Amino acid sequence: MLLDHNFFVFLIPFLGLFFLFGELFVKIKGVGAILGLGFIAYYFSFYLDSLQLLTITAFFLLGLGLVVLDGKLINDGTLGVIGLLLMIFIIGFTAPGWVASFYSSAGVLLGSLSSLFLLKIFPKRNMWSKIALNDQLTSEAGYNSLNDEYKSLLGERGITKTVLRPTGTIVVNEEKYSAVSEGKWIEMDKKVEIVQIEGTRIVVKEVDRSTE
Repeated sequence: MLLDHNFFVFLIPFLGLFFLFGELFVKIKGVGAILGLGFIAYYFSFYLDSLQLLTITAFFLLGLGLVVLDGKLINDGTLGVIGLLLMIFIIGFTAPGWVASFYSSAGVLLGSLSSLFLLKIFPKRNMWSKIALNDQLTSEAGYNSLNDEYKSLLGERGITKTVLRPTGTIVVNEEKYSAVSEGKWIEMDKKVEIVQIEGTRIVVKEVDRSTE
């Protein structure tokens, strides 16, 4: 029988969770759910009698349900991790020995992670969208904050820390910034004024000391 060999003890749970999580991550029209549940059902039925099969399957589906609930509604990853750990425990607990338990648990974990590769092939589902949106908003907020900081420098004066050829470093209010001159070189330790800000690009001109 297949599950008499440790390779298949690893492979069957691997394929089961690969397809189940693949169904959660991408749109594959239920094929992943059918294949995934089929592999898991084969795994359980090989080791368990009918009464044990119902109980263990219920706990496994509970773990899977927690993952789905987290992905669809909660969106913070907590229930998803609990659900995955529950599935790993159930699969490992079902195996007849600690070696088989290790192989089967590894199959669950690696199969779940490997399903992420399907995102490169199939259109993704709207799972854990709030987490992705929060990451995007945090990134945009950080970028906008940086832009605002740079915009506030317009009109400020500083000193060239290096020669601007035409790019170099300036010091403004004791902070170092990368800057570019208006086309000509500016020597080190020269007074400059920030005349233009383009995103995080700082354009400066040398201050004519005779006009100060």
